[in-house]
Amino acid sequence: MTYIVNENCIKCKFTDCVEVCPVDCFYEGENMLVIHPDECIDCGVCEPECPVEAIKPDTEPGLDRWLELNREYADKWPNITAKKAAPADADNFRDEQNKFEKYFNPEPGEGD
Repeated sequence: MTYIVNENCIKCKFTDCVEVCPVDCFYEGENMLVIHPDECIDCGVCEPECPVEAIKPDTEPGLDRWLELNREYADKWPNITAKKAAPADADNFRDEQNKFEKYFNPEPGEGD
């Protein structure tokens, strides 16, 4: 088992989860984070830290797509190990649906 980041993170990119991760398995894209599934130790401390419920265990049904997306982009994006300020307009996107189709950006973030 591992944890994944889903589309709730897109355009919100709160990094509270990064701060508590004991193995630094988060990677930063332009407008979301992902978890490297081979580095995650399944401790679960990140899940309750996410204010938009974007972190889920991969055992929940229907998350195969997100597991693969997390794996792919964790290999492409820079590692992030410290909390950063969320985007100024993050709250505007908190409850929006279908964010992947509308806003996903494959470009890497800044990392640390």
